[in-house]
Amino acid sequence: MQEMSYIWSATRRKSPLRTCLFLYLAALLLQQADPIKAQECRQVPPREGRDKAATMMADMNDRLERGQFRNLVRLKQLEQMLFEDPIQEDNSTVICPNIQTFVFKIKQTKFQGLNLSSKSILPEFRTQHSMRFPAELMKKSRRRAAEMKLVCIYLNTPGLFQDGKNSSLLNNDILGATLENTSVTNLTEPVEIRFWHNQTLDNSNASCVFWVEGTENSSLGNWSSAGCETTHCKDIVLCQCKHLTYFAVLLKISSAPIDEAILAPLTYISMVGCSVSAAASLLTVLHYLTSRKKSRDYTTKIHMNLLGALFLLNVFFLLSGPLALVQSTWLCRGTAAFLQYSLLCCLTWMAIEGFHLYLLLIKVYNVYIRRYVLKLCAVGWGLPALTVVSILIFKEETYGLHIIETDTGYNNTTMCWITDKAQDVHYILNVGYAGITVLFNMVILVTIMRMLRKLRSNMNSQKEQVKKDLVTVLGLTCLLGTTWALAFLSFGVFLIPQLILFTIINSFLGFFICLWYCTVRRQPDPSPSTGSSQMTK
Repeated sequence: MQEMSYIWSATRRKSPLRTCLFLYLAALLLQQADPIKAQECRQVPPREGRDKAATMMADMNDRLERGQFRNLVRLKQLEQMLFEDPIQEDNSTVICPNIQTFVFKIKQTKFQGLNLSSKSILPEFRTQHSMRFPAELMKKSRRRAAEMKLVCIYLNTPGLFQDGKNSSLLNNDILGATLENTSVTNLTEPVEIRFWHNQTLDNSNASCVFWVEGTENSSLGNWSSAGCETTHCKDIVLCQCKHLTYFAVLLKISSAPIDEAILAPLTYISMVGCSVSAAASLLTVLHYLTSRKKSRDYTTKIHMNLLGALFLLNVFFLLSGPLALVQSTWLCRGTAAFLQYSLLCCLTWMAIEGFHLYLLLIKVYNVYIRRYVLKLCAVGWGLPALTVVSILIFKEETYGLHIIETDTGYNNTTMCWITDKAQDVHYILNVGYAGITVLFNMVILVTIMRMLRKLRSNMNSQKEQVKKDLVTVLGLTCLLGTTWALAFLSFGVFLIPQLILFTIINSFLGFFICLWYCTVRRQPDPSPSTGSSQMTK
C-alpha cells in the first residue's frame, strides 16, 4: 500500500488520463489482494483441508469464469478423481458458482431410486434444476460390489461443450451423471431431468439433448436428441432420457434471431466492406498528412479525425471474430473494449461534424473558439476513452465473448464484444448514444437541405448545379452518420431488408466518405452559387 500511495502522489498532478489508468490498476490490485472471494468453493459436509477433487474444481471454476476452460479431458479426470476419492458419509457435495459435484454411495440391494434437486441444496442459486434416477439404474451394473458411486456434475458454461455450430443452451446449464465403471443405456424407466426457466418455450424452439463425444481426439462432439423426450410445463422443461451422460436444453431461437441463410453472406459483405473502408480511410489520412498542399481549414481536419475513427472501428471489427477463437479472456476483453471505444469515437466525431456544420452554416455569425480543433479532439477521443476505462474499472465483465445466434440455434457466430451479462451497457451507450447522435444530425441535415432548396429557388435551375447539390447531400448523409438510423428498423417485415442495407452501407461507409471527399476536393474554387457545397471542406 505504501508503493501505491507513492505512485498516487506522483501521478495525480500529471494528467487526468494517468489518474484514470492508476485507478484502474489499483482496482485490479485490490481485487487480487482480497482474501475473501465471493466465488470461493465450499464442501458439504465440510472437511479439514481441501482434497484433490475440490482443488481441481476451484481451478476449473476460475477458468470457467474467465472463459478459458474448454477441455473435456479435464472433466473426465475430475469424474475419475471423484470415483477414487474416499468419502466417509453417504454423500459428498462440492459447490462452486460455475461447477458443482454430487457424489452418492449407492447400495445395490437397497437402492429405490434417487431425487436430486438444487432447491434443497442452493435455494438462492441463479437457476434451478433437478434429476430423478429410477431404481432400475443399479440393475444395469455388471459389478457385484455392495456399494457403488453415482457422480452428478452441474456446469454453467457457454463454451465447454462446443459442437462446431456454437449451439445455444438454456441458461448455459448442463447436467451430467455417471455410474461407477458402468455404461447405463436402454433403461425401461427413464431418467428425468428438469430445467427451470423464465422464457416462453415450446417444442418449436427448445428440445432436450445429450452430449455425444467425437469419434477422434481432434474431432468435436455434438448434441443429439435421439432417445430423449421433451415435455414443456409452466417455467419447466422436463427431459426424459434412457441413459446417463451430460444433458441440456438446446434453444432453436434467440430473443433477436438472425436467419441462418443470410448470416454467412452478411458476414462476407461485412468483411469485404470493412476491409475496403479501412484501406480507403488509412490511405486518405496518410495522403492528407503527407500532402505538400495540406489544407489547414478546420472542416478538413474534422473529416480526417472521423476517417481515423472509422479506420479503428473497421480494424477492430475485423479482429473481433478471429480473436474470439483464440480462447484468451484478456485478449478478447481488450479487443471488445477497443471495438466499443472505436464505435463511440465514430459516433462522437459524427456529432462533431453536425455541430461544426451548425456553427458554419446555420448560426451564420462569426464564432471564434480558441484552440477549436484541440478541444474537439479532447471530446472526440477523450470522452469515449474515459467511458470505456470507467467500464473496465467498475464492470470489467462487460467485455468478452459474444454469440450472434441464428434462428435455428446452429452455425452461430462468435466475436469479442459486449457480453450478454451487460446488455444494459449496450442499450444505453451504443443504442442510446447512436439514437441521440442520429437524431441531432438528421435535424442538421434537413435544415441544410431546406437552405439549399431555398437558395436554388431564387436562381435558374441547372443540371450541373443539381448534381453538385446531390453530391453534397449524399456526402453529408455519410458524414453525419444518418445511415445508422437503419439500425432502428430491425423489426417485423423490415428486419431482413434492414440487415442487408445496414450491412452494405455502413460497412462501406469509410469508402463512401473517402470517395465523396476526393470528389469535392477536385472541384474548382467555389463561386457564390456553390458556396454551401464547399463549406464542408
